[in-house]
Amino acid sequence: MSATPAAPKTSHAVRTVLGDLDPAELGTCNAHDHLFLRSALLPGQELDDPAAAAAELAAFHAAGGRAVVQWTPYGLGRRAAELPALSRAAGVHLVAATGLHRAAHYERLPAPDTLAELFVTELTTGIGATGPRAGLIKVAGGYHGLDPHARRTLTAAAAAHHATGAPIAVHHELGTAATEVLELLCGSLEVPPSSVLLGHLNRFPDPRLLRELAASGAYLAFDGPSRANHATDWRLLEVLTALAEAGHGEQLLLGGDTTTAAARSTGDGPGMPFLLTGLRPRIVRELGERQAELMLRQNPARAFAVAWR
Repeated sequence: MSATPAAPKTSHAVRTVLGDLDPAELGTCNAHDHLFLRSALLPGQELDDPAAAAAELAAFHAAGGRAVVQWTPYGLGRRAAELPALSRAAGVHLVAATGLHRAAHYERLPAPDTLAELFVTELTTGIGATGPRAGLIKVAGGYHGLDPHARRTLTAAAAAHHATGAPIAVHHELGTAATEVLELLCGSLEVPPSSVLLGHLNRFPDPRLLRELAASGAYLAFDGPSRANHATDWRLLEVLTALAEAGHGEQLLLGGDTTTAAARSTGDGPGMPFLLTGLRPRIVRELGERQAELMLRQNPARAFAVAWR
């Protein structure tokens, strides 16, 4: 009688632009940022300069950063083919995104019935003819609700997740509609909450709502610190402290979300380094070194690690 073959072992990996990486090797991580970005909503403010991207990565590395997750999705000037060389030169792991932003960012959208296949192809084969594979799916909700475009892209993202295991990162317009996103993704579309990253929650810092979102098991991303036009820095430590004290410290992610050339450290700033030079010391003073390491190293390693299918 022959023995039953053992089930193949699956190991989790972060899919970077240089290949799949052991999550333990990810290092200090900026969990949401942009090296390249062009949008119809930001004319004249494009991130489209490889030399400037290289300088920003070098500054982040000098501050102790070792990984950046770029949330720029399909059709917004990702310049994915540039990312491997930038990663090697800076010594910074980069994760690229597939997915689709809000419709207002585009002059032209792909056909709705092609979205899931597009996302899967970019996750498993590569972005374009010569680009690396994406390591996450970036989509967006609407403002205080889900419009038809948001529902289509979230549905396609769920299909791509089920096909590949990839995490889904969600832009929330001014921090709203996170509850509706969770109800769709983790309800009828059956995506595990641990595979969902809810972005821009610092822009809607309702403590009770944030505790409800954390109770779902999803990751909560607080990105874009030091933006005077949002309720960010002056409420951020209060919110992070409350969530950590409520037992949700292992679900918190931090990112810079640099979206214009002027916001880089080589412009008016503060750019990517601020996450480590400005925000991290405040977190250490308020919450201690262990919580800072959770948010900037251990939590991203789990959030972006996938048993790829």
